[in-house]
Amino acid sequence: MSIRYDIDADRIVTLTLDAADDKTNTMNAAFRAALHAVANRLEAERGQIAGVIVTSAKRSFFSGGDLKELVAIPSDGAEAFFLMVEKLKADMRRIETLGVPLVAAINGSALGGGFEITLACHHRIALDDAGLRLGLPEVTLGLLPGAGGVTRMVRLLGLQGAFEYLVEGKQFGAQAGLKAGLLHALAASTEDMLAQARAWIKANPHAKQPWDTEGYKLPGGVPSQPKVAQMLAVAPAMLYEKTRGNYPAPEAVLAAMVEGAQVDFTNACRIETRYFTRLATGQVAKNMIATLFFAMNEIKAGASRPAGVAVRQVARVGVLGAGMMGAGIAWACASKGVQVVLKDVSLAAAEKGKAYSAKLLDKRIAKGRCSEAEAAAILARIQPTEAVADLAGCELVIEAVFESRELKARVTQEAEAVLAADAVFASNTSTLPISGLAQASRAPARFVGLHFFSPVDKMQLVEIIKGRDTDAATVALAYDFVQQIGKTPIVVNDGRGFFTSRVFGCYINEGMAMLAEGVPPAMVEQAGLQAGMPVGPLAVTDEVSLTLCEHISKQAREDLGDAYVAHPAEAVVKRMIHVLGRSGRAAGGGFYDYPEGGKKQLWPGLADFAQPDRPLPDMQLLIDRLLFAQALETARCFDEGVLESERDANVGAILGIGFPVWSGGAMQFLHQHGDALGRAAELAVAHGDRFAAPAGLAARLGR
Repeated sequence: MSIRYDIDADRIVTLTLDAADDKTNTMNAAFRAALHAVANRLEAERGQIAGVIVTSAKRSFFSGGDLKELVAIPSDGAEAFFLMVEKLKADMRRIETLGVPLVAAINGSALGGGFEITLACHHRIALDDAGLRLGLPEVTLGLLPGAGGVTRMVRLLGLQGAFEYLVEGKQFGAQAGLKAGLLHALAASTEDMLAQARAWIKANPHAKQPWDTEGYKLPGGVPSQPKVAQMLAVAPAMLYEKTRGNYPAPEAVLAAMVEGAQVDFTNACRIETRYFTRLATGQVAKNMIATLFFAMNEIKAGASRPAGVAVRQVARVGVLGAGMMGAGIAWACASKGVQVVLKDVSLAAAEKGKAYSAKLLDKRIAKGRCSEAEAAAILARIQPTEAVADLAGCELVIEAVFESRELKARVTQEAEAVLAADAVFASNTSTLPISGLAQASRAPARFVGLHFFSPVDKMQLVEIIKGRDTDAATVALAYDFVQQIGKTPIVVNDGRGFFTSRVFGCYINEGMAMLAEGVPPAMVEQAGLQAGMPVGPLAVTDEVSLTLCEHISKQAREDLGDAYVAHPAEAVVKRMIHVLGRSGRAAGGGFYDYPEGGKKQLWPGLADFAQPDRPLPDMQLLIDRLLFAQALETARCFDEGVLESERDANVGAILGIGFPVWSGGAMQFLHQHGDALGRAAELAVAHGDRFAAPAGLAARLGR
């Protein structure tokens, strides 16, 4: 059984959640069967029971729903799923209303369904453990808390109080839970927690939930009360501004909250189940779960790491170049306990790079997230220098200098001259092929690409690029290092722009191609936002700079010769820089103006691209162009051997270039599209061969 049933001399029952042959407890079929049996037994023995404690035999209390089961629900399985969820909730409600005190003894993290179980208890005690995490994060996977979480949280905290926990999926620790009223007590140990639970049961023999008590009123007021109604009037618009209509879960959560607050508990639970069923049988949740849960967990488990190579930790890292990227890499290392030698051409430049970490730490201290002593320890790990000799003893050196083959070759050779024979050298290049850069190395087998994303302190992805000669031990070390500093690694093979930069370039180029066709710039930007990208294509081009775009195109033209195919965006870049004098944000302005102290706005001079006689295109067409341009290029990366796994492609697209989360990633976007091949063919006819489906796509999609 997934639930052990024990009763002591004080007639207190302890229900221990303990899924057989599994590291964690989940709401799978075995648990549901066990819960039903337990509810029956508790009802049958109610006269002999003084109270019930719910705890866990696992390291975590309860992990939540069985996501493998959820993603397998067919689109026509809604009715069966609805009835299954209703039965589960009925069993939980039978225990909740048994007539004896019910205590949750939370010995580990309880997220999603796990926290919903605790909410069904009258009293919640948790271990005072900094690593313990609680909450209802289902919305981040395209779902809502379907085991009574919406209904109980609203009745516990009110509509406004529950908003951030339900609509935003906010997680919290034990201390924060106690302060918010979501926990009633904390315990120093498991023994203390169970003792507190028994004492509370004895002191509260007639305990009930607040919402089952006579005279109960919803905290903060019902939806019709003026203050609440005012909040609810603007909430949908605020949500749409964030979701652009691409994420049904937050809207469903809000609807279940408001509708459920106007009816009794039973009907509120049924409303919740209906919305939960709609989400669970929908495609968006399946996309998000597949990538954000399963693919991410596979990466964490080392799915793309070479097998048979011992795991290593890096103690000392060298970083060449103390600009924004190098400074960010130094922070990423030092903040995770790794010693860093930060080298630049002058000590002053290196000190400036270290100051970036000091600035980040000042912000953390101000927010109470870091102590002065912790900050000092982190800064002490960064050694700024102008001397190459200081790199001696580094097991890994990462160059983050300007995108110049000659410069990268020079710093590689200078650094390797003082490194141990088994040291690994990595390039942070975003576009230059690793195999070519490795020619400057004394040991190409120990040369690898480590492509970080800016700003490094916020971006979680690191793209590991295998050169032609990079050996398995080097890739394994790179993988271990990326995880050591708390980042997410994906592994790709060598090629121009690798994967992320290459696909990202398609997004910004397609936006500029639209501008060249006379599409209003505001419409171009809206298409990007409505597609689900974090920033419009013109705005993000300003950030990377049009000068860099021109440099990349020039380098590609030189390298590829007659095989090079120009993109319509190149004419826009040339015109912006050399005719209109606009190179991007760092140069004072590009597609946008950046008034000092004001909000950026599209540059009025873009009217120069207008074509008044052309009709406005359909917004969905623009959205399709932006998404298909990236997804089809991702598919080409498979045909060319740059990508080896869809797992890395999807995670990399979401974390690295901001591909819409609702889609599950660039390849999942094509899988879930009703007619990806047909749509690609239509776009190719209308907008050029860049939209032609690559040869291997049909087989990859199974069509």
